Amino acid sequence: MKEIIAPYADPTLVEAGCDEAGRGCLAGPVVAAAVILPKDFRHPFLNDSKQLSEKKRDELRPIIEKEALSYGIGIVSPSEIDQINILNASFLAMHRAIDGLKLQPEHLMIDGNRFRPYSGIPHSCIIKGDSKFLHIAAASILAKTYRDKLMEDLHITYPHYNWLKNKGYPTLEHREAIKLHGDCKQHRQTFTLLAPEQLSLFD
Repeated sequence: MKEIIAPYADPTLVEAGCDEAGRGCLAGPVVAAAVILPKDFRHPFLNDSKQLSEKKRDELRPIIEKEALSYGIGIVSPSEIDQINILNASFLAMHRAIDGLKLQPEHLMIDGNRFRPYSGIPHSCIIKGDSKFLHIAAASILAKTYRDKLMEDLHITYPHYNWLKNKGYPTLEHREAIKLHGDCKQHRQTFTLLAPEQLSLFD
């Protein structure tokens, strides 16, 4: 796999890459990560988490955790998502991840095109940043692997939704399970849990 070109945007600053996972799910939290990497960090397989297999992501997670100068994880629950909406929840998760950094960043590199400013730290929004910068890619991998583990743990309590496989995303299997078993407290009540053709069955 081709290595991402840029390890950072400004070599004179302490930069933290930030990304989130689970925004489009029907169930479970949204999870974000913030990562500060050494300036000389490189890894041949580090790329956007969506471009990697689950096995590769799991292999990279301990490497990132060991080599990072600092990293933080932020979690926003389904009930919080319902209260403030998913966009604000994504911002909050990233803020919580930044709160968890033990090293103060001088600049934040955010995956995507929108972000709520974090007090005292300038930021840049980078569309597809997880495929352009190593620290954002590292954040995407931590966010994804942490969230996947949370959903695997929740699967033990709610096995009929098969979150072990679908991780709470709106797959046909997941929606069929909601239709059959109903929803639970881990589902986001402000989301459309059933597809339109399934909703029509209840008219």
